[in-house]
Amino acid sequence: MSGETSNTPQSVPSPNLKTEDAAYFLNVKPTTLEQWRWNGKGPRFCKIGRCCIYRMSDLEAFLEERAFRSTTEAQAGV
Repeated sequence: MSGETSNTPQSVPSPNLKTEDAAYFLNVKPTTLEQWRWNGKGPRFCKIGRCCIYRMSDLEAFLEERAFRSTTEAQAGV
């Protein structure tokens, strides 16, 4: 059965990231994400028990909301 891929959970990348992985994706420190969660300024997240999980779609939406065409546009917060 060489050449076949397994459909086990280990072979499917998760669209959900823990804080450390989400921070790496956004190029910020995990403590920055923790502060953003506390202040309500960061990307949406899910709380599962004591663990915070970030959906890739929420991280991408967070980035899209902060995409600008010029520094003037960014400074105006348009």
